[in-house]
Amino acid sequence: MTHSKLHLVFSFLLLVFLIVKPEEMLAQTEPETHLKNLKQLTFGGDNAEAYWSFDNKKLCFQSNYKKWGVSCDQIYMLDINAKLDTTKAPQLISTGKGRTTCSYYMPDNKHILYASTHLGNQNCPPEPPPSKRYLWAIYPDFDIFVADEKGKIVKQLTSEPGYDAEATVSPKGDKIVFTSTRNGDLDLYIMDIDGKNVKQITFGLGYDGGAFFSPDGKKLVFRASRPQTEEEIKDYKELLAQGLVAPTNMEIYTCNIDGSDLKKITNLGKANWAPFYHPSGKKIIFSSNHHSERGYDFQLYMINEDGSGLKKITSQSLFNAFPMFSPDGKKLVFSSNRNNGGTRDTNLFIADWVD
Repeated sequence: MTHSKLHLVFSFLLLVFLIVKPEEMLAQTEPETHLKNLKQLTFGGDNAEAYWSFDNKKLCFQSNYKKWGVSCDQIYMLDINAKLDTTKAPQLISTGKGRTTCSYYMPDNKHILYASTHLGNQNCPPEPPPSKRYLWAIYPDFDIFVADEKGKIVKQLTSEPGYDAEATVSPKGDKIVFTSTRNGDLDLYIMDIDGKNVKQITFGLGYDGGAFFSPDGKKLVFRASRPQTEEEIKDYKELLAQGLVAPTNMEIYTCNIDGSDLKKITNLGKANWAPFYHPSGKKIIFSSNHHSERGYDFQLYMINEDGSGLKKITSQSLFNAFPMFSPDGKKLVFSSNRNNGGTRDTNLFIADWVD
């Protein structure tokens, strides 16, 4: 999992799925005053990391919906202005082979980048081994590709050994940020839109991922774990050597796109992740379970860039994550397990945003 996802990323197997019983997924009653005209876009499976095209008309996202004939996460595209047809799969963007994660539209609105393991193995890679805690797999076969909207790969952007994923594009259309293990740790890197001039921009031990640019393209917001004690550091390094991370203790950070002016924005404890800048560039929306005693209640929150003014945005259902504002700032897309009929499905929703 990656942005994403905690990132998802990866295909972020979503943290809540492994431990929440369907009967526990009860809607709360607090009003969601920032969300108007809520519309559900998918109706089965695990659908996550939906990201807007630059022209506000389309979404790319990942799904493992078995009725669409896939065994693990693949990348799809939706035209939000087209009539929703729930009887068939949306346009498949990825190859249908291996596992994919973290798609994002390119500036031309006609191509989509995403990470895939298909070159290493055309089968879905194995899930993490059974554990008493939640673990994400950092598959070393992930590389970043660009495909057109019919699924034809037109470029491979990374080819270094190890994990390369969680890529997003600057609103200015000139840069891509991504997460890589090419130096032995999970750090952020930035490159030109064509994949050239790769530069490492974070250096602290821990998982840096799910990065997004600010609206003016000058800053990044991301999630990060920072093991501190000898025991935490040893555990992190041992898991990473096995291609695993435990994404249960992460905070939100910002920095300039060259890595300077690194700041820790949240200090809430537990898992704070999937951040995205508010259209003003002064606030950050993110997913968090810091309020939950048992750990699996994820809601969206908003916070000022200086760490003040924390405000709860969602309250319906026990999982809400991967928020992204449309480029024009009018709409929010996110993933939620609301309205899933007591199943463990996570679906995509869009809403008009009200400040």
